[in-house]
Amino acid sequence: MTQHMSWIEAIVLGIVQGLTEFLPVSSSAHLRITSALFFDADAGASFTAVTQLGTEAAVLIYFARDIWRITRAWCVGLFRPSARADLDYRMGWYVIIGSIPIGVIGLLYKDEIRSGARNLWLVSTMLIVFSFVIAFAEYWGRQERDLSRFTLRDGLGMGLAQAMALVPGVSRSGGTLSAGLFLGLTREAAARYSFLLAIPAVVMSGIFSLEDVFSPAGEGLVPSPAQMVVATAIAFAVGYAAIAWLLRYVVQHTLYVFVLYRVALGSVLLALLTTGQLAAH
Repeated sequence: MTQHMSWIEAIVLGIVQGLTEFLPVSSSAHLRITSALFFDADAGASFTAVTQLGTEAAVLIYFARDIWRITRAWCVGLFRPSARADLDYRMGWYVIIGSIPIGVIGLLYKDEIRSGARNLWLVSTMLIVFSFVIAFAEYWGRQERDLSRFTLRDGLGMGLAQAMALVPGVSRSGGTLSAGLFLGLTREAAARYSFLLAIPAVVMSGIFSLEDVFSPAGEGLVPSPAQMVVATAIAFAVGYAAIAWLLRYVVQHTLYVFVLYRVALGSVLLALLTTGQLAAH
C-alpha cells in the first residue's frame, strides 16, 4: 500500500537535508532517523537523493567562480598542451577521477543501498564507528598542504572515501574531510575539494532518482511533485547558509565537536533500538 508524504514531513526533511548535507554527520542518516522518530516511516533513498539536488545547487552558486574557472581551464587544456600545467586544469581531472569510485559502487550496489543499508542498527553503528575515524584524522593529520599542492593521489584517496558515504551514517563530507586530513591537507583545502567532488556524484544520483521518488512501487514515502520541489528548495536555502558557516568554521576549529555529536546520537539510537522503542526497518 502506497504511503504518501505529508507537507510537514516534506518541510522538516528539507530543513534537515540542508542543515546536515555539508556537516560530517551524515545527512542520509539524519533523514532516516528523523523519518523514523517523528513520522514512523522512511522517506526513502530516492527522496534523499533528489533533495540533495537542492544542496548541490547551493554548491554550484556558492562556488560558481571556482567552477567556471576550473571548467574553462580544463576545456582549454584539452586542446592546448601548454595550459596543462595550470592547477585548475588538473583540478578538473581530479574531480572527474575522484568521482569514479562512488559512481561505480553506487551502480553495482544500488539495490542494497536502498534497502538493507538503511537499517537503523547499521546507521547507528556507523555513526559511532566512523566518529573515531574522524577523530583519528583530526589528531594525526599534519595539515601541511593547501590546494596549490593538491595531487592526483589526494583526489583518488578522497574519492574512495566519498564512496563509503553510500552507507548511511558514514557521511560523505566526514569521509572526504578525514581522507584529506590523513593525506596532509589543511581542513579548508579538504573541505573545498570535498564540495567540488560532490557535484558530479550527487547531481547524477538525484537525476537518476527522480523517477523512483514518485513511483508507488518504490521504497519509502511518496511525495507529490509540489512537496518534492518545496523540500528541495528548502534544502537549497538552508544548505547555502551551511556552506558559508562550515568553511569559516573549519579554518579555526577542529572536528571534535562533530565526533562527540555523532557518538551521542548513535548511542541514543542504539538505546532506542535495544529497548524496542524504535523499529530498525
